Amino acid sequence: MFMETKINTDLTSFRIETRNWLEKNCPESMRGPAKDPSQLFWGGRNGKFSSKDQEIWFKNMLKKKWIAPNWEVKYGGGGLSIEQNNILNQEMARLGCRKPHYNFGISMLGPALLKFASEEQKLRYLPEIAQAKIRWCQGYSEPNAGSDLANLQTKAIDCGDHFLVTGSKVWTSYADKSDWIFCLVRTDSSQSKHIGISFLLIDMESIGISTRPIKLISGKSPFCETFFDKVKVPKENLVGKLNEGWTIAKYLLTHERKMIGGVGETDKKESIKDEALNKLTLTNGVLDDKILRSKISEFEMNEHIFNLTIQRSMDEEKEGKNPGAVSSFFKYYGTELNIQREELRLSINGFSGLEWNSKVSENGKLARYFCRTKGNSIEGGTHEVQLNIIAKRVLGLPSK
Repeated sequence: MFMETKINTDLTSFRIETRNWLEKNCPESMRGPAKDPSQLFWGGRNGKFSSKDQEIWFKNMLKKKWIAPNWEVKYGGGGLSIEQNNILNQEMARLGCRKPHYNFGISMLGPALLKFASEEQKLRYLPEIAQAKIRWCQGYSEPNAGSDLANLQTKAIDCGDHFLVTGSKVWTSYADKSDWIFCLVRTDSSQSKHIGISFLLIDMESIGISTRPIKLISGKSPFCETFFDKVKVPKENLVGKLNEGWTIAKYLLTHERKMIGGVGETDKKESIKDEALNKLTLTNGVLDDKILRSKISEFEMNEHIFNLTIQRSMDEEKEGKNPGAVSSFFKYYGTELNIQREELRLSINGFSGLEWNSKVSENGKLARYFCRTKGNSIEGGTHEVQLNIIAKRVLGLPSK
């Protein structure tokens, strides 16, 4: 009882200190969602700050070691406990603090390295990720290996002290801007498709790598095709055991799906209700459009319930429970909410929301982002795949 009281007291003190520090060190302009992807700081060799406040915010968090707050200090992290990290996320969300740094190295690769990498690899890569020195992209999907990811054909031939990688990847987000890629390759074609896969880390400046952007319906896209033409990769860049990369791939996907579903996000999203109240006709402070009013209320209730479910899952993880396939639920429902949010914004803005090119619409920002959300149901595993996983592994339903 005494120990529990002391822990609670310590956490209360940590919350007060964290709240005061954030209020003092997070610039006002860094509170609230970014209006455009160009306002996010991705770091890396060519990383640039979009404003002075962004640079101040990043450097403040870097000095505090809160870029990767829950990683061990020796890996460049802040060494926070699960409880402390939850408090930090809560206090950042309360203020609407924007993430100081966006990087697949933190949200996806980092957790996989912490679990599967050698100590030498952890000490080499994790501190650089936590200091925003490396920008990572993901080399998973291929032209004929999307939902059937284990069917990948990019090959890595063993050449003694190195591999020679040949093949291609598709839907590689920000490949044209990234420094390194974590990549699934086939190192043994004689075994079942799930067994002969390995997990490699590859420098994007290696000779033989090229990228080609993919344009989406929105007119913009972070996606690329990535090509490997006999790319030399040192053996020490193999994570885990040879031919056992599928285990790492599945583990990493759980973190990717959480990221896509918005789990752990601290940025405040613009309130749909407030946007409607500011733009539409009201009578006694209530929207005249009853149907839209009902849809907005339903959305806000679902969003609140989803956030409570996320918190419950985080509490269960704190108790040592493995979330496993539940990440598919977060990915599915989180992206559904994002699609619904943008559909409601189109309804609120009417015909002007469909405008595509003028300065008034910021070059069709709303319509283009609505089109972009359609990709949410595909990336990180299609809705159909996620529902199958939920049915089998979460609900325990029979396959037939």
